[in-house]
Amino acid sequence: MLRFSRLSRELAFALAAAREAGAAALEWFGSERLGVATKTDGTPVTVADREAERLLVDRIRGTFPDDGILGEESGERHGTSGRRWILDPIDGTKSFVHGVPLFGTLVALEAQGAAVLGVVCLPALGEAVFAARGEGAWWARGPGGSETTSRARVSAVDRLDKALFCTTSPRGFERSGHTGFYQRVRQRVAIERGWSDCYGHVLVATGRAEIMLDPVMAVWDCAALLPIVEEAGGRFTDFAGTPTHDGGSAISTNLALADEVRALARG
Repeated sequence: MLRFSRLSRELAFALAAAREAGAAALEWFGSERLGVATKTDGTPVTVADREAERLLVDRIRGTFPDDGILGEESGERHGTSGRRWILDPIDGTKSFVHGVPLFGTLVALEAQGAAVLGVVCLPALGEAVFAARGEGAWWARGPGGSETTSRARVSAVDRLDKALFCTTSPRGFERSGHTGFYQRVRQRVAIERGWSDCYGHVLVATGRAEIMLDPVMAVWDCAALLPIVEEAGGRFTDFAGTPTHDGGSAISTNLALADEVRALARG
């Protein structure tokens, strides 16, 4: 069993806050009272998104008042500490609205521009994956009283024709001009599945998939994922191969296939 004394104060805090916000969002899951609205970028937002983010912001401001906060729904609050919390209260709102349980609450901490801590809570699945620099990545699953926690590790699969490949939507590749990359990967892998948004990246970090591609990503989509995938022994980059949470796209892979997949991105 994982002893939280091994974790930083910030990671323990982020995990607890993400779980609380995820539980709050889950109360709205399947509700007819979601009140779905469309944002200016064409994506949906619900009362569950707003309530979960409000909870996270309140927790952070009460515990780390000098830190900045960037939330998908509430925007930027500048701090004075050189640190910034980056929040996505419901990553996969489209899945959430349609009653699909593959959505997550994402909490990340950025220090001097680097993503140093990440939590993904999957409340409808009873899972959480979390990591901090130098602390490793961890995978918790099961109901609270009987939860098991173990190291999160990427797989050792070293051949594309044995790999499981996930992506959110082929349309994203078409709209972003990356159809060729998508086709080159899907033609070489053993299995392709549409397990989307943060869930696909979690599958890579826990060794259940080898490749996850997202052609269009915001900083709040990526910031929690980068430290998780890297601490799990994998590689997280944008489509140009840069290890960043602000590149506008994302590739998560295990280490064995990392170079080969990124070569396919180049053509």
